Amino acid sequence: MNAEKVPPDTPRYKMHSSTDGHDKIFASASAREEKRVDFLRVLYEGAIAGGAAGGVVETVLYPIDTIKTRLQAVHGGGKIILKGLYSGLAGNLAGVLPASAIFVGVYEPTKQKLLKTFPENLSALAHLAAGAVGGAASSIIRVPTEVVKQRMQTGQFSSAPDAVRLIVAKEGFKGLYVGYGSFLLRDLPFDAMQFCMYEQLRMGYKLAAQRDLNDPENAIIGAFAGAITGAITTPLDVIKTRLMVQGSANQYKGIFDCVRTIIREEGTPALLKGMGPRVLWIGIGGSIFFGILERTKQILAQRRPVAPNTNSSKLD
Repeated sequence: MNAEKVPPDTPRYKMHSSTDGHDKIFASASAREEKRVDFLRVLYEGAIAGGAAGGVVETVLYPIDTIKTRLQAVHGGGKIILKGLYSGLAGNLAGVLPASAIFVGVYEPTKQKLLKTFPENLSALAHLAAGAVGGAASSIIRVPTEVVKQRMQTGQFSSAPDAVRLIVAKEGFKGLYVGYGSFLLRDLPFDAMQFCMYEQLRMGYKLAAQRDLNDPENAIIGAFAGAITGAITTPLDVIKTRLMVQGSANQYKGIFDCVRTIIREEGTPALLKGMGPRVLWIGIGGSIFFGILERTKQILAQRRPVAPNTNSSKLD
């Protein structure tokens, strides 16, 4: 039986399945869910890696940090005490672990979002901004932790619980956040510069070597970035230390008064006190921190479940 011929001028209509609209809606919802899961994964993995790296660095290098703090806190030509270099470590770890987890947990997804937003030639700006955002987010925990730690390092208290109780009793809750402005003045530039320098050096090295970096290479780059940034921000660290350890005496009325008083009474070189231990501490700390950070991220990535292949062809 011959098929009926259709005249050439007859309009042709393409039939669409009623399920096409539903497929598009489902695909859009799936994409949104995948992005949400990916964000939470990056946040979780960053928090785990950051907490592990921060805890190890603080434990290993705490004595150097104590010496640095005592050098910066002493006035004029006073001598420092080299006993009790681990004073306050346990209480400090209780704050460092969540603070490091928050920092990296916020930094990683922020970095990835900004790198997708900014053009490739502005990747350094993305790293700078992500570092500052991570530092600001973690400062809520880092500042009271730093106040308690430095008061204990300078011999004002014998235990972290006593330090918290007495600071709140004498100075109020705000006493735990004394020097908050100087902390941000030091740590936001420090975090931004250190992570930007590390990421940019790592990108350049990876491009030149045309391969992924190994653990020693990540550690060396982390040490260099930490040491340089630590040296540059030493004056800010001195100001922050003086404001945090002064307690209820209120010798300094603020950041600018602190700078003026130090220069007037001790001379400009006093703003560089503790640079040696600080550079040593942050240089070694940078190598350990970034080495452990990258290794932990790799381990977590390897343990990640393999996503099912959604591009397989459907049977007719």
